[in-house]
Amino acid sequence: MSEVAVRPAVQADMVPCADILNAWIDATEWMPRVHTAVGVRGYYREVMFTEREMFVTGEQGVTGFLALQGPDMVGALYVAEGARGQGAGTSLLDCAKVLRPRGLKLWTFVENTPARAFYQKNGFVEAGRTDGDNEEGLADILFVWDGGS
Repeated sequence: MSEVAVRPAVQADMVPCADILNAWIDATEWMPRVHTAVGVRGYYREVMFTEREMFVTGEQGVTGFLALQGPDMVGALYVAEGARGQGAGTSLLDCAKVLRPRGLKLWTFVENTPARAFYQKNGFVEAGRTDGDNEEGLADILFVWDGGS
């Protein structure tokens, strides 16, 4: 699998990024929809694309995206269904590791078995859990990557 090019997101990527998340929510049986698709787009316009460092993959449209917040948090990493398993997620995570070489942390839902396996494969280890202390009310796991030290 070859490395997938990652670039900083631009404003024109906002709707495609929000739509990748919306499609994932709609396709994931256990994931409740707590915000409308329009609400998600608004959040991406007002918060994600103004307060986060956003990166995307895809030459002919956005195939995946990563949001970094603060000194060490991955706030979002999603890949479009048709692009999964082709290196976009790994390339986005590698980009985050280069930008935050001292370490990263992120949350993923306990039920998201593919994401858990992906993060573990990429050097993240479980550092904590909640019983659903989030707006979705779903149990989640805090994963950390120590910067390779």
